[in-house]
Order: sequence, then structure tokens, then C-alpha cells
Amino acid sequence: MNYSVKISETVFRDGQQSHIATRMRTEDMIPIAEQINKVGYYAAEVWGGATYEVCIRYLREDPWDRLRVLRQLMPDLKLRAFLRGQNLVGYWNYPDDVVEAFIERAAVNGIDIFRVCDILDDLRNCETTVRVAHACGKIVEGQIQYTISPFHDLKFFLNVARWWQDLGADQIAVEDASGILRPSEAYSLIKALKANIGLPVHLHCHSLGGMASMTYIAAVDAGVDYLDTSIASFSSGTSLPATESVVAALQGTDHDTGLDLRALDRINDYFIETAAKYKTFKTSFVGVDPKVLRYQMPGGMISNLEQQLRDQNHSDKLPQLLEEVPSVRNDLGFVFLGTPFSQMIGTQAVINVITGERYKIIIKEIVDYLKGMYGKPPGPINNDLLEKALKGEKPITCRPADLLEKCLDRLRNDLGQDASLEDLLTYALFPRVAKDFFKERIQIYNQKR
Repeated sequence: MNYSVKISETVFRDGQQSHIATRMRTEDMIPIAEQINKVGYYAAEVWGGATYEVCIRYLREDPWDRLRVLRQLMPDLKLRAFLRGQNLVGYWNYPDDVVEAFIERAAVNGIDIFRVCDILDDLRNCETTVRVAHACGKIVEGQIQYTISPFHDLKFFLNVARWWQDLGADQIAVEDASGILRPSEAYSLIKALKANIGLPVHLHCHSLGGMASMTYIAAVDAGVDYLDTSIASFSSGTSLPATESVVAALQGTDHDTGLDLRALDRINDYFIETAAKYKTFKTSFVGVDPKVLRYQMPGGMISNLEQQLRDQNHSDKLPQLLEEVPSVRNDLGFVFLGTPFSQMIGTQAVINVITGERYKIIIKEIVDYLKGMYGKPPGPINNDLLEKALKGEKPITCRPADLLEKCLDRLRNDLGQDASLEDLLTYALFPRVAKDFFKERIQIYNQKR
């Protein structure tokens, strides 16, 4: 069947997040945004993930201003945000009033597509996001988190897709954050999704395992509708396949993307120069890391664990740690190693290795997870760990956000009645960081007067 595969550019979000720790400033996006707008991409992922927090914590930029600027400069493109359901862009569940206001303001300020996931695939945590996004007339991509375990098989992924379909998702996204999706598995999964679900399918693969480009071709053969890429200078390694390579591979075939390679070359020339500004933040994971195929850990997680051991003078324990992380993951029901669980599991594994005793100390976030405060685990929990952590307490079974009280009115009293809703949301998501950001923003404004 002849059809054109649609390409979404991720350099402003996942490309730069994977390569330079999300440090790209808005001022370096502005000069190239209009060219990206004209190329013919289906969409550009420009918001969500770590971009929001990094803007206020490190760059001292307003993420809402960035979104408004990019919306103005890229009027012909669908702009996409990546959100973690009830977590939004943070690390824990927020009350429904925060989620509702966040989605509404994101839609008003320029987001057309919300790519939404729950790390546990507990879609109760995505109900509010989907409802509000649809009320705003926006597209919802329900995401399947690809991972490998005794419970994550084709039947499991199809069930997640059906849950998304029942929830009203417009498209299905499959994310392989670690780079472990084999071409044959991608072909089977995409083929089954197209046959059984009937919604457009979008594939997002990282390259650390060295298979992503091959996996993309297999997915195209299976009928995938959308592929995520990143311009060459911010591609590969922990990032996604290069836009130019994917476009060239499909050029002249029945699935030609229609994108102009010369135009893409000019865009990449700009980003080569831009990347040089951020060499301090450049990741060391620029090629293939075969460890990810065994441990299923994203490259950023491995490098972070290495640093934690170095900080505590235990670098010699890295081999033990790389074995311990999958063991902790298994004990917790084979959770997907994405934010916030990659951080939680990594920290717990470090403690287990350094103390020499598994779960001698159990961190609060793991205890909260075992209580059900993040949602329903995808697989069975280690009973000994559950008893040790909960001490007879029963886990909750309701949607975790049902236990959270609305907070925006209370926070407005704290922040001030004149604060914009966007500032109020920033404060609700990251209260400590937000206060410092607001103070510095006032100082910068006064200096410019």
C-alpha cells in the first residue's frame, strides 16, 4: 500500500534533552524555527518532558513564553507536548485542578497534540488529561511504554492500546526510551496495532541500542503512520534516529516522506553551530551502548548511576549496581524505567549496593509506590519487600489523584492574587524552584528598564 510516512521533528525537545541535558535556550531556537516550519514536517515536539523544569531551574526562562514564541514562528506545524499523565512534567501526581488548568493553558498557548503516558500504564492517571485536551479540541496520542519483561508481551501492549482507545485517544504512540525495540518485534507490534485497534500509530525510538533506524524501516513495512526523528547534529546515541537518514532511506519508495534533504541540510548546519555553544553539557553517550540491551536502562540513567557511585567513592561497585537495578525493577512489578521510576529505582539500587544489604533502607518514594500512590503496578510485587515496607498497611486501590485535594485557590493566596494562571501553575508544579525563578525574573526586568 502506498502512503507517505509523516515525520515529527524533536530537536527542540527530546533531541536536545538527550544530547545537552535540555539546556538549549529559546534564543537559539528562534533563528531556525521559521525554516523548520516550512520544511513539511507533520509536527514538532517542542514542550514537556524535562524542558519545563530546566527552563525555570537552570535557564531562568519562562516555559510558557517559549511555547508562545514557537507557536508564533511555526504557524503551519502541529506543536506537540509530551506529558506524563497526572504527573504532567513533574515527579508525582498533582490534583485534578492543576492538571485541568495546565492542559487548558497549554492548549491556549499553542499545543496541538498531547502525547500522554503513564509510566505504569495505569490509565486512570490519564483520564483528566484526555478529557480536558479533547474539551479544548486538541489531539491526544495515547502512549504505550515499550519494555521487556515476563509480563510485557504483545497481548499486554494490545490491552494498553485498547484501554487508550476506550479512553478516547485519537492516535497510539509507542515509545522505546531505552533503544531496545528489535525490528522484528516492532513489525509484529505495529502490524497488530493497525489490525486490532485501527488508530494511527506513531513510533518514537531512541538509538542507544543501535537498532532504531532498522526498527523504523520494519515499522514502515508494518504500516506505521508517524515517525519521530531529530536533526542529525542532535541525533543518535541517547537521542533518536537522524531526520536526514530516515528521509533518505524512504526517498523514492512507496512511503517517501516528501521532505527536502537540502532544506534539512541547511537546518542541520545551523544546529551544528548551535551545538558548539553547549559542549559543556554534551553527553558522553554518543554511539551505541550494548549494556542497554541487557539492563534496559536509558543512557542518561546509567551515567547518573556512575556519578552517584563516584560521589560516594564506590566506583568499583558499578558491575554490582548494573545487576541490582534490574533486580529492584523486578521486585517492583517490572515497572518501566522512565521518569520518575528510573530515578527511584536507581537511588534504591545504589543504597542496596553501598549498604551491602538489600532494602536495609527503603526510600520514601518506593514506599509510596508500594502503597499505590503512583498507581497500579504492571506486575506482581515481591511479597517480602511489600511486607517490610508497608508494615501491615494495605495499599490503596482507588485512582491516586482521588486522594488529592484541589490546591490552586490555596496557592493563589500564597503567591498573590495578581499572579497569572501560568505562574500559578509553575508554582504548583515546582514551588521552591518557582519562587527563586520569579525573584530573578523581576530582577532581570528591572535591570532592563
